[in-house]
Amino acid sequence: MSSDDVRSDRRYTNDHEWAKEDGNVVRVGITAYAIDQLGDITLVNLDVKPGETITRGKAFGTIESVKTLSDLFAPLSGKVVEVNTALETRPELVNDDCYDRAWMIAVEPSDRSELDGLLDVTAYTELLKKTAGH
Repeated sequence: MSSDDVRSDRRYTNDHEWAKEDGNVVRVGITAYAIDQLGDITLVNLDVKPGETITRGKAFGTIESVKTLSDLFAPLSGKVVEVNTALETRPELVNDDCYDRAWMIAVEPSDRSELDGLLDVTAYTELLKKTAGH
């Protein structure tokens, strides 16, 4: 896993989701490491709609690959303002471009300080080194 697979413009969770501030919203997706572990993505199921509230640490959907089915966990609490519906018909976008076109949800955070509690690029890189060592 190279450092190119971790972007410095966002925060990360221990569950390999990312959160990126984009104006007054935060876009959420999964990392290259997560995709590397999952393999080819076959289905993205986002269980939330715009206007609904998500809670940090709770599942907001699932992602299915040729290997497994995994929950997607919210990195922060807030109101969902946008859902990337392109992933419903083109889940392979996650494999192709997990950091840009394959964002999953956009959230208006209820508490922006939750972002500060997420891992920065250095801490996330350290987590990946530890994970790779096991």
